[in-house]
Amino acid sequence: MELREFAERILLSESLDEKLARGGRSWTDKRPGEAWRPEVPARPNELRFAAPRTAPTMPKFGAFQEVKKRAIAHHIMANHELQALEVMAWVLVAFPEAPAEFRRGMIDVMADEQRHTRLHVERAAALGLRFGELPVNAYIWRKAQQFDSVLDYLATLPLVFEGANLDHTLEFATYFEQAGDDRGAAIMRAIHHDEIQHVAFGLEWLRKLKSPEQSDWEAFQSHLKWPLRAEKARGEIFQREARRAAGMSEEFIKQLDPNWKRTMSQEQ
Repeated sequence: MELREFAERILLSESLDEKLARGGRSWTDKRPGEAWRPEVPARPNELRFAAPRTAPTMPKFGAFQEVKKRAIAHHIMANHELQALEVMAWVLVAFPEAPAEFRRGMIDVMADEQRHTRLHVERAAALGLRFGELPVNAYIWRKAQQFDSVLDYLATLPLVFEGANLDHTLEFATYFEQAGDDRGAAIMRAIHHDEIQHVAFGLEWLRKLKSPEQSDWEAFQSHLKWPLRAEKARGEIFQREARRAAGMSEEFIKQLDPNWKRTMSQEQ
């Protein structure tokens, strides 16, 4: 299957099943096409982006004892994963000139995003909430509209959103576990494992595409669009080992680590 065809199907289909269908076992990239920057992805009516601030907010830790709140959490995360998939498809059509190896590598990451979306959708349904019953936001998608290069994408989605998910996935696994929801916890731990690989992919390509004069950290920061900033690339409990597993240098990890920065400021 052509990568362009796969990306267009995700962006143009109003069927969730089509968006989440694996493209095939063999891939070609002979027709990357002209650059195209769609303003919104096609979606089923019930999943079209709602007006800002109308979508539910993520339940707090203590609320996870309620089945309904856990279902809402999965609903929100399903939309996050679906947006990530759509943004990756957007990158394939917006930057057809990107290296072929990068474009092919995106397909494997996108397959994970499809699977993550299905996991959250299925779990929300098992808890009594159909995907699309609640409004969904466009936060991640809107950020993609600011990308001027593949490097902007790498700094933002793999290194900020998925980077923060190295922490959030384990935080939510704990929330589900303490609510006695082993299935929810298992889903979050499986996604955590995949996120390590996604961050590694983003970091690998940041290093390949950045200016040789820039450090990883300098390239990362220089391609973030305000109000996104490095502080958004972490959760409450900083997972250093996950970042090491993703290939981050000790210097990069130190720059991200809030405890290290706090110690340095106190010493100064």
